[in-house]
Amino acid sequence: MHGCGDKPKRIAFGVAPLGIISIGIVPMGVVSVGVVPMGVISLGVVGMGVLNACVVGMGVLVAGVNVMGVWWAGLDGMGPRRLGAPPPALHQHHHSSAGHTPPHLMAYPTREEALEQARRVGCSGAHAMGSRWMPCSEHPR
Repeated sequence: MHGCGDKPKRIAFGVAPLGIISIGIVPMGVVSVGVVPMGVISLGVVGMGVLNACVVGMGVLVAGVNVMGVWWAGLDGMGPRRLGAPPPALHQHHHSSAGHTPPHLMAYPTREEALEQARRVGCSGAHAMGSRWMPCSEHPR
């Protein structure tokens, strides 16, 4: 374990290792691999960094299960740009028994389209949902 003023090692292992390449429980460094990695490049379970490949990650370019980033790929996530397939127009937790999607639950590529739909369904405003827009200023419950 290192103290606050210690110089980072080139390669560090352990609990909270500080190094250019860090491997351990809470590794910190340029390249971090471990349980809760924090580094420019982070690989692990719960990561924070510029480039992440983690189960749960937050950064600029992120891949994982539940992520948040400028560019992201995963089962669930948020950020301006989803990599891969375009986001669905209907969120998975909204279902209709008639087999069609109610207009106020649709997501649109532009804010203007969502505002127009809001006027049609009798609400005002629009709200962002990932990289898309939904009618009404608040998300329906």
